[in-house]
Amino acid sequence: MKRTRQNHGASFKAQVALVGVKGDKTLAELAEQFSVYPTQVTEGKQQLLARASDVFGGTKPTSDTPDLKTLHSKIGQLAMENDFLEHALIKTDLLSAKR
Repeated sequence: MKRTRQNHGASFKAQVALVGVKGDKTLAELAEQFSVYPTQVTEGKQQLLARASDVFGGTKPTSDTPDLKTLHSKIGQLAMENDFLEHALIKTDLLSAKR
């Protein structure tokens, strides 16, 4: 019988990470207690420690989406530069007009 993969919720992960940060038990004991792998406990601890300052008003999380206005303006600038250079090379006969 095929067993489905178990997905842990955010609250469970936070609980495991908090107990791991306390340091009262070893990784093996925590992994056995919560039925997870020791690497999951370690990763949870690292993520908790890395992002703990955000909870208390630290740095704001950066957005993964790029600024579209900036990207579009850069595309337009590069297109204009390419056109300018292409016409300049055609005038000096370094680039043939036929491609």
